[in-house]
Amino acid sequence: MRIAFLVNSIAGEASYYTTTALALAAIARGHEVCYVTPGDFIMRADDSLLVRAVVPPPKQKKADSFVATLHDGKWQAETIDISEVDVLFLRNDPSEDADERPWAAHVGAMFGRLAVERGVITVNDPDGLSRAQNKLYFQDFPQSVRPTTLISKNIDEIRDFIAAHKQGVILKPLQGSGGRHVFKIASNKESNLNQIFEAVSGEGYLIAQGYLPDATEGDIRLFLMNGKPLERDGTYAAFRRVPAKGEVRSNMNAAGTAAAAKITPKILEVADAVRPKLIADGMFLVGLDIVGDKILEINVFTPGGLPDVEQLYGVDFSPDVIAALEHKVAIRNNYGSSVPNRVLATL
Repeated sequence: MRIAFLVNSIAGEASYYTTTALALAAIARGHEVCYVTPGDFIMRADDSLLVRAVVPPPKQKKADSFVATLHDGKWQAETIDISEVDVLFLRNDPSEDADERPWAAHVGAMFGRLAVERGVITVNDPDGLSRAQNKLYFQDFPQSVRPTTLISKNIDEIRDFIAAHKQGVILKPLQGSGGRHVFKIASNKESNLNQIFEAVSGEGYLIAQGYLPDATEGDIRLFLMNGKPLERDGTYAAFRRVPAKGEVRSNMNAAGTAAAAKITPKILEVADAVRPKLIADGMFLVGLDIVGDKILEINVFTPGGLPDVEQLYGVDFSPDVIAALEHKVAIRNNYGSSVPNRVLATL
């Protein structure tokens, strides 16, 4: 099969990315991969949909050399009709483009829908991703797995919320990822609260969440595939994201580090609670960020960390993800478009 990975940019790809691990796993299983960026879609006058794709050499085994090949610019981009792609894997992060290239932020969902209409299996389902463009999507999940939350642009509302939470509050933008503009507020008396409010509210609405004391040890990133925890022989695709000293954020791009994580029955209950909605929205591969029995974030766009899992446990889950895509392609070949993309995405 041919898998097209939609990424923010070719230059931005790295050897330690989960997308790289997935691409190499696909190549190892005899599949063809190509990379597409937000500016590479073409819709012609006859309504045909094409992509200008970077096609790496087929015999690639090492992540460093694979990414070096992507970066060297010696490849020739190919124009491919989208009907010649079996799976369009949407792996772009809208928040990365929101400021500099707002036109690019929602391209995956927009053209993903058109790809679905032309028979291409598209994961995660673009309609589901459209509903998940900001953290408001998180509020649709069961209240039992969410921290107490306020969403507002009103400083007085936020001050009252902080006053009601004696253990503190996490304040962050409604849109965005990677830990940008995330602050821990201990009291509504903090002298710089107004400045923090101005900095964060400049990006739009704010989320205030009751602080979870267990977060000092970091959160647990647990991968779900087809709505279920990704697991093989008792080992889960999961790790603890440990924040750097003096840092409230555990994001890996905020100097967080990966450590082994124990998956408890309580964590599996959290995964069970969110499963129905993830399946209903066609979310094939998802990362849950969990503290205790609460979810801090649900990453449905670019859940990363599979290479970290392999380093920690010696288990590479990338082939499992590709095998799941093979299964979906087999179903599509047998049943055609009678199985909607949103259903097929989580079968």
